[in-house]
Amino acid sequence: MTALATRPPPAPSAPPALRRAAPALLGYAAVRLLGLAALALWSAARDKDAYRLLTARWDSLWYTRVAELGYGYEVRLPNGDVHSNLAFFPLLPWLERLLASFTPMSYADAGFAVSAVACFAAAWGVFAVADHVYGRRAGVFAVLLWAVLPVGIVQSMAYSESLFTALAAWSLYAVLTGRWVTAGALALLAGLTRPVGLAVVAAVWVTAIASLRTAPAPHGGASVRRRALAMLIAPLGAVGYVLWVGHRTGEGPLGYLDVQAGWRNGFDGGAAFARFVAAKFTSFPSALAGIALTVGVGLLIWLFVVCVRQRQPLPLLVYAGVVTVLALCASSYFGSKPRLLLPAFPLLLPLAQVLARARTTRSVLVTGAVAVASAVYGAFWLNGSGPP
Repeated sequence: MTALATRPPPAPSAPPALRRAAPALLGYAAVRLLGLAALALWSAARDKDAYRLLTARWDSLWYTRVAELGYGYEVRLPNGDVHSNLAFFPLLPWLERLLASFTPMSYADAGFAVSAVACFAAAWGVFAVADHVYGRRAGVFAVLLWAVLPVGIVQSMAYSESLFTALAAWSLYAVLTGRWVTAGALALLAGLTRPVGLAVVAAVWVTAIASLRTAPAPHGGASVRRRALAMLIAPLGAVGYVLWVGHRTGEGPLGYLDVQAGWRNGFDGGAAFARFVAAKFTSFPSALAGIALTVGVGLLIWLFVVCVRQRQPLPLLVYAGVVTVLALCASSYFGSKPRLLLPAFPLLLPLAQVLARARTTRSVLVTGAVAVASAVYGAFWLNGSGPP
């Protein structure tokens, strides 16, 4: 009795949800480490700093400048374009400033740390959604497919893609599981992260309206009120920031569109992108790039059609559709489109199901081969043109 009384209590085990997601998260960690190792080796061979490529180039510099100095910075280019930091939504720089305020980290270090945490939160969210809809095995492969995307290295950069995907995935999971207020709050935060946060808002709104029209509320008025509250708070982040920018610039409610126009960015239904692709076919070997782009767009459309045919849940279809349309129909930064499509993870679910049904050895070999190719491409990409 004495021995039993003095025996230390067993160490607490991981929560069941984390244990269930563990294989997916461990696989995700392995892919990310492989990508970072490839980047480090390639950068060293070219006498470049891999960490600087991840934290102090392109958009990451704009985010850290917002974190350090706030809004109001702009660059006037010789052609008359004005690049204003008001184009960058505030949640990532807010987190960078918060983390740097109570740690010795620089703003760039804080951005990298936020992305490091956010990419695992995003992977867990992708698993949670896929597991809920198609089962654990499909959830694991959905995470691995998201990790091995050709531009997956962006998930480790001090960019906002990982943070946005984490908020979007968990908001969608909350919708799927009937946690409406949580879904609305996460949609609000997603709307403070990127303009495409409107896709999360659309998923919340459409699903809430459809659920109210097609089935009686299971708990009467309380359930209706929760849906209504989610619909009310979901757009506050994106709408609030856009209205603030309009007030800041003095251009009214549509002032944010003027800011984007200064970057030569806008929504033209895909006309500019179509012209960009068509121009590739006027010479060789650029025609090969045109073929690759055409095949890539065709693959995206095919995957979305498969998602519809498989009767993927409504919030996933709405979200993936809006993300894809906004990415493909933007009028500028054509090289950024693969990066802008990173959050559209529901498009990967049909492929995840195929791998889940195949023999484990075959699925692992295929995923491993793609992971190696992705790591090499990511290292090449960041040491070359990289994301603008």
